[in-house]
Amino acid sequence: MSNKQPQASKNSSIKQVKWHKIVIVGLLAASWVLYFSVSWPDSTIPRPPGPRPAHKSSIFLSRTLANLTHLLHWPLTPEHRGGILASTSPLTSTYHLRGPSQASYTLGGYLEAVLVARDHRGQRKTHGGDLFRAQLVGPYLSAGVPGVVQDLENGTYLLSFPLLWAGRAEVQVRLIHSSEAVGVLQRVWREEGATVDFIGYFRGPTGYEEHVACNVNPLLFGEEEAICYYKDEDSGELWFCTQPLTLPCDSLVGHSAGHYWNVTAPHEDALLAWNLTDKVLPQGIGPVHVSKESNRNLVLSPEQPCYPGIPNPKPSGFYHRNVWHSLACSSRSFPTADSILGCLAGRIVHMMGDSTLRQWWEYLRDTVPSLKPVDLHAVYHSGPLMAVDTTRGIVLHWRAHSWPLRSLRTPVASLHSVVRELAGLAGGPRTVVVLGLGAHFTTFPPTIFVRRLAGIRAAVMALLAREPSTLVVIKLANTGYKSVYGSDWFTLQVNRLLRAAFSDLHVAFVDAWEMTSSLPLPDNIHPVKLIVQNEVDLLLSFICPT
Repeated sequence: MSNKQPQASKNSSIKQVKWHKIVIVGLLAASWVLYFSVSWPDSTIPRPPGPRPAHKSSIFLSRTLANLTHLLHWPLTPEHRGGILASTSPLTSTYHLRGPSQASYTLGGYLEAVLVARDHRGQRKTHGGDLFRAQLVGPYLSAGVPGVVQDLENGTYLLSFPLLWAGRAEVQVRLIHSSEAVGVLQRVWREEGATVDFIGYFRGPTGYEEHVACNVNPLLFGEEEAICYYKDEDSGELWFCTQPLTLPCDSLVGHSAGHYWNVTAPHEDALLAWNLTDKVLPQGIGPVHVSKESNRNLVLSPEQPCYPGIPNPKPSGFYHRNVWHSLACSSRSFPTADSILGCLAGRIVHMMGDSTLRQWWEYLRDTVPSLKPVDLHAVYHSGPLMAVDTTRGIVLHWRAHSWPLRSLRTPVASLHSVVRELAGLAGGPRTVVVLGLGAHFTTFPPTIFVRRLAGIRAAVMALLAREPSTLVVIKLANTGYKSVYGSDWFTLQVNRLLRAAFSDLHVAFVDAWEMTSSLPLPDNIHPVKLIVQNEVDLLLSFICPT
């Protein structure tokens, strides 16, 4: 990250010789200068390594940026007038069965309903754009499945629930954000370059430190500020800090979260207030009974084992007796330490991402006594973390993705980009890579995440090209945040981008969004152990499909 420039070549005097010798010497000198200009690293603008397929990254980046509006389509909300009373209300909005009620429903069928959005005065809405979440739950069976919500863009929504277990089932619908609140989130994403900043820690040779603001875009600092530029040599991404008063740019040693910015007006805050956010609608449909089918109590998972590249249905699975059953493949349970060890034996698992992925590492560490953590003397919240079982040849890594990262103070040297880590892996049948990104990108415009994904996609393609037997698993972002800094609406868009980046590659997906929105549990950005266990079980199902 040094800003030092390469030393200029010294002038040399050339004695008077014949003209053809001058030409030869000139060509040699030109070749020498060209060699140094290419091979000598310019620290202010590092060049990406040769093996990285940058052209593939650029193709994806340009295509995705061009299709961003279509990819992230959301029904438009007319200019909001009328204040809170004109916004969608969780108290007056209603839903009912689409057809006549039945005494019993068939296992494997569907339950359909119609939802009508209304404002706080009880008037029917005439446009869509609300963020509703629906689920069908079996409270006595610890069962649940997310419903599909189809926005007709006229104030009416169609709800569809697959009937996947026999017995009692109940519909629950929640208004996460009104369309008017979503309009606020859209404005913030469209107009604000960021909603948070970060702190860069610069240290001189005597130990003296200066702390300055850092971020993803130099325009966020104002025109008067001098800027330090940093370019990741592997991913090509840029990072910026305001220049310290007395210390040079190459003295940056630490990074941490900074401040949350006030980016909303009072009337916008009212639309996003807790009393209007994530509220359950009044019950519109009574409990229904689902009959057994051929003495079966639930719809069985497909017989095909869990392999990368399999299609991902919607919904991707459901819970029954607190166990996730995949509808894409024959998922397995790993209830004991011995079953987990049997699957992971001889494997190296590399987890790269945010703290929701660190929960997977922690679950395995805490569940399997023989997996011993190795103290790497790193900052725990950003890593790197490692646990090993030397008897069975298991190595389990986790480290945070690089900036933007909201974390405690972390050495900059420990912030490795995912592209850098992937470029250093040989891969192979004993290598597992798990990527989990999203939560730290909801505070920036979507173009920032698209650029990150473009580099990671290219690195994943290169890894699979040099060793196709490597298993790569993508963890989608889960539910949890409900504010302007990390709303579930942002997370939905992040997951759309993740699928766009990797769905055509030979990778596996763990849909953490659906796995955290199926049971009647409070949303938490860090899910409870029950959810984490099922997420890890699905990961292990891809590692050990049979």
